[in-house]
Amino acid sequence: MIDHNPGITISFIIYLIFMLSIGLFFYKRTQNLSDYILGGRDLNSWVTSLSAQASDMSGWLLLGLPGYAYLSGMDSIWMTAGLALGTYLNWKFVAARLRNYTHISSDSLTLPVFFENRFKPNSPLIRIVSAVFILIFFLIYTASGFVAGAKLFNTVFGFNYIAALSIGVFVIIAYTFLGGFWAVSWTDFFQGIIMFFAILIVPVLVFKSFGGINPIKQSLSSIPGFLDPFTSGDNKRISFIAIISLAAWGLGYFGQPHILARFMAIKSAKQIPRARKIAMGWVLLCLTGAMFVGITGRAFIAPMLNATASETVFMVLVHQLVHSWFSGFLLAAILAAIMSTADSQLLVASSAVTEDLYRLLLHRNAKQKELIWTSRAAVVLIAAIAYFIAMNPESNVLELVSYAWAGFGATFGPIILFSLFWKRMTCNGALAGMIVGGVTVLIWKQLTGGLFDLYEIVPGFIFSAIAIVLTSLIDNAPTLEIQKEFELAKLQNDKR
Repeated sequence: MIDHNPGITISFIIYLIFMLSIGLFFYKRTQNLSDYILGGRDLNSWVTSLSAQASDMSGWLLLGLPGYAYLSGMDSIWMTAGLALGTYLNWKFVAARLRNYTHISSDSLTLPVFFENRFKPNSPLIRIVSAVFILIFFLIYTASGFVAGAKLFNTVFGFNYIAALSIGVFVIIAYTFLGGFWAVSWTDFFQGIIMFFAILIVPVLVFKSFGGINPIKQSLSSIPGFLDPFTSGDNKRISFIAIISLAAWGLGYFGQPHILARFMAIKSAKQIPRARKIAMGWVLLCLTGAMFVGITGRAFIAPMLNATASETVFMVLVHQLVHSWFSGFLLAAILAAIMSTADSQLLVASSAVTEDLYRLLLHRNAKQKELIWTSRAAVVLIAAIAYFIAMNPESNVLELVSYAWAGFGATFGPIILFSLFWKRMTCNGALAGMIVGGVTVLIWKQLTGGLFDLYEIVPGFIFSAIAIVLTSLIDNAPTLEIQKEFELAKLQNDKR
């Protein structure tokens, strides 16, 4: 537990009141399901970029990644580079195309609806299967955010784990329940700003405390292999499989529904280039800052934190380096990171329940108010299930994130790319790719040793892509209507 500082408590209270106020403000602006799920497709470039990246990074930016770098050293650069490259490619090749295509294809509000409108199948199977995979992997992903919040309140205030978990979950549910996509996007925007400054300030404070980079380098040089990107934390040469696994995190971006939803919600595809520049600046600085929090923390903190406690390195540094109300601001950045992702995940998962299961299977003619309240009820239900998953205090944030990240990347990434760039892709191809990718991740995760040590997103992504191509080529060609719509979307993107 960090020593009690009234400034920390006041900072947290102010921050939480501000987040809830945003939820209440947008509660009155939410008039229909489009408002609740995509904010009426009216986000500007700044809100789109920062909310996309804040919801992307989650609590692992200030807990998981610094904790990994603290234990492993410079080999964390492979993960950092993979994430940065994946972010850029997603913004460059997917963002505008997805925005245009989802709008042209019957104004699709969710990925499952887009798949159905894109391929125009005779049954709702692809929509149902995609919604089920979204729920499975978002339950795991949301649980990771809840675990991160519990660790924060436990470390800062000394609450027992379950009490800390309950507090974090309640706040996240509250403003997501009330304000929907508008509240989530604007809270993520402000949370992204807080995260940005916090993750850069802490390494600077460590450098200042040591008197520069040379004393830190000298201290870390005494740890065998710590500063070698080809050596792991236990001073063993890392394998080619390990490097591929770390860099392969970048593949996950193409299939993350909570990030793709921001592309779908921007006011115009013409704003994408500006949003991409803002997003890349934020990502490069934040990933570098997070890596240096862990690496410099290893030099500063003694005795060494164990594997479980390593994810608290950011909090421990703030406690040891900052002794004023300002520490409350820095620690609130962790809560911002956690909430900015958990809220987005809850919203996308609830939209899958409402739009792709409830409306499709139970009540096709449901009115807008009914759909909004169904989404709100789904937020509470999904959060409750994720809460129970997160109840184990030994849970590791990065491990939970990596599992869900791989699941989404392999299940939806290849489908998104092929659906946007390959006219010959068929509905059966999409369905085969989705099932093969998702199931591969679920099975591969349970296997260990040799080739099975490869991060499950790699085989899942590859097998999914193969299934899409083979099944589509065997299948009948898409109808003329589908091909014309594809060409219209392509033309719309070329005009941009």
